[in-house]
Amino acid sequence: MMAWTILILLIAIGLGLVVIEIIFVPGTTIVGIMGLLCIFAGLGYGFSEFGHPMGWGITAVTTLVSAVVIIISLRSGVWNKFALKGAINSKVNEHKQLDVQVGQSGTAISALKPIGNAEFKHQIWEVTTQGEHIDAGSPVKVIKTKGRIIYVEQIT
Repeated sequence: MMAWTILILLIAIGLGLVVIEIIFVPGTTIVGIMGLLCIFAGLGYGFSEFGHPMGWGITAVTTLVSAVVIIISLRSGVWNKFALKGAINSKVNEHKQLDVQVGQSGTAISALKPIGNAEFKHQIWEVTTQGEHIDAGSPVKVIKTKGRIIYVEQIT
């Protein structure tokens, strides 16, 4: 009786960990690997305790039960309680009227690698370079604007 209890516990814990991996923490793989190891340990234990014919029967039942549990878990919609449903549709600087002109100079507030913040006329804007890196505190000037994107280069 104790052998059956150990076998069922190993397989149940393993199956539980696999379901947790699929539903709650996808992508971590550690929980899933631990679950698979528990299932395989349970199957190995079944073969060693009950012999090959019973071991293959345990394997078949475990496979069937695993498939049913995973299908029920996926169809239940449990993950909907944890899924992000909202989306951020706003854009940077959208609320500000673009009042920087080509040729205007300012100061890089953060390192531009190639995107960062620069200050023009006491207003901070998100700016981008054309690929070069500019250190924070460096003087910059606007070389072009495209939509709401402000391109700058370092003043030498």
